[in-house]
Parts: sequence; structure tokens; C-alpha cells
Amino acid sequence: MQQGASAAPAFAKGADISWVPGMEAQGRTWKDKNGVQRDIIQILKNDYQINSVRIRVFVNPSNDYGNGYLNKERAAALAQRAKNAGMSVMLTLHYSDSWADPGKQTKPAAWRNYTFQQLMDAVWNYTRDVMNAMSSRGVTPDWVQIGNETNNGLLWEDGKASVNMRNYAWLINTGHNAVKSISSGTKTIVHLATSEDNALYVWNIGGLIANGANFDMIGMSLYPTASNWSTLVNQTISNANNMITRYGKEIIISEIGMDYNQPAAAKSFIADMKTKVRNLPNGKGKGVFYWEPQASPGYNGGYNKGAWQADGRPTVALEGFLN
Repeated sequence: MQQGASAAPAFAKGADISWVPGMEAQGRTWKDKNGVQRDIIQILKNDYQINSVRIRVFVNPSNDYGNGYLNKERAAALAQRAKNAGMSVMLTLHYSDSWADPGKQTKPAAWRNYTFQQLMDAVWNYTRDVMNAMSSRGVTPDWVQIGNETNNGLLWEDGKASVNMRNYAWLINTGHNAVKSISSGTKTIVHLATSEDNALYVWNIGGLIANGANFDMIGMSLYPTASNWSTLVNQTISNANNMITRYGKEIIISEIGMDYNQPAAAKSFIADMKTKVRNLPNGKGKGVFYWEPQASPGYNGGYNKGAWQADGRPTVALEGFLN
């Protein structure tokens, strides 16, 4: 058993906190609902029962640290801080120098001219480097995402799923094997957006498995509105049930969010998602993560799906996590 091998919570109630170090570097602080300024991680843990954090890692981010562009060293420092607070850690490896999502999966500049074999070697070495950076600070992640929202694969064009599903599968396998080579107890995740889209998941996850990819869990993203969240949660749960039936994989909701101006709806949305994921068959529903709840309105170019107000106090949204 590796040092600190997985002791993940039975059910993760999580928050992506990747912007926290940058916000703090900009002098931002947070208050609790009583208006008392406290450490944001302590507020999340003690006031909202958040037991897990999600941290994204870029390869060579050129952007301003103040805007939260975490390389492996900054990510490891944040992970250590969360672990010291008694929380579990999910890493999201973007395999890019900036945001990877359904619309863009840009290779790191340093990898741009690699052959496919060199690309696989880079994924292997980089994944191990990040895991070792974590280990050097006493952190063994409970979960690692091999890519972020890889609806059409990753590391385009080589790993674009619609062009070469085999390459996509081999890249996922390489990342999975690299994680396991450092920590056999860490769970690997393939993460797709649009959690309600069953056809996408059957094509992508089914395509990976048909091409021999190994991974432990399926991650999902959902960003509904106050008017459609209930419908989309039910479609997400239907899709999750289908994934469990078809592939036997565990399900984790890697990202959810809703506009900070709709806090009551967001609270209901979180509570409903939490309950329904927890009740997935055979204990296969493993958790729900809110994306960057500590973001203030309009942060970093206009992000408005945080759970804090302009006055530094939280909305009621995260109360949806409370038992």
C-alpha cells in the first residue's frame, strides 16, 4: 500500500478551489454568513460540510498567477493546504497550457511538434511528475482526471476522438497507468461535459472501452439555469444509470454551478443532485463538486456562477450540501 493510499470519503461533497491562491495573491478575502472574515477552506469545510477539493493543473501556464493558473508546484501547495485541513483531493490534469474543454484541447506548446509516441511519453512523464510533486508534499490524490471535459478527446489533433478514437484511448490509458504507477489506490476519471447527453457518453465512453482504455470512473459536468435544473438533473441521473448498467463504472459529478443571482434555486439544485447521485445503484455514485464557489461576482473576466456575493459573504447556495 503506497503512503496515504486512497481513503476517499464514502461520498465526496466537493469544491473546485483552483482560483483561491490567485485570489489571495490579489488581496481577496472571504467572510462567512455572519460576516466574520475566515480562511476560505475552513469556511467550506466547517460551514458547508465540504470534505473534498478539486484542483486543476496546467502544463506550462503563461498566464498571470493572480488569475489562478496553477502549474504542478502551485497545485501541490494548494493540495497540501487542503489535505492539512483534512480534505480529500481531486486533480484535474488539463494536458494543456491553458483551459481544456469541449471546444479546445490545445497541446502544450512544448509538445506541439511531438510524434504520437512522443506525446504518449510526455503524458506518462508529466502525469508522474505531477503525482510526485504531490507526494513530495505528503499528498496522495484520491482521484485524478485524465483530461478535462474530453467530449471529443484531448491533445488535438492526435487525440481527437472523432478523428482517432484509438489514439484517444491510448492517451487515456497512458495517463491512467502513470497515475497507478505512483499510487495504485488513486482512482482515475474520464470527464465529459453535458451530463444529460447520453448519446455523447455512449459514443465516447463506449469508444474508449472498445479500444482498450482503462480508467476507474466517469466524471460529468452540469451548468443548468434556475428554470431547467430539475429536468437536467433527472436526465443526468438517467444517463448515469445507463453508464453504470453498460460499463459498471463509478460516477462522480466533477463540476456543477449556477448563477450567483439565483441562490435559492442553486441550493435546491445542489441538494437534489447530491441526493440522487448518492442513491445511484450499487453505491456507484461517489460525489458532487461545485466549481469555484468562492468566486466573487464577475471574477476573472466575468465568471458569475460562484456562491459568494460582492460583499464577501456567501449566498445560501452551498447549504444544499448540508445533511
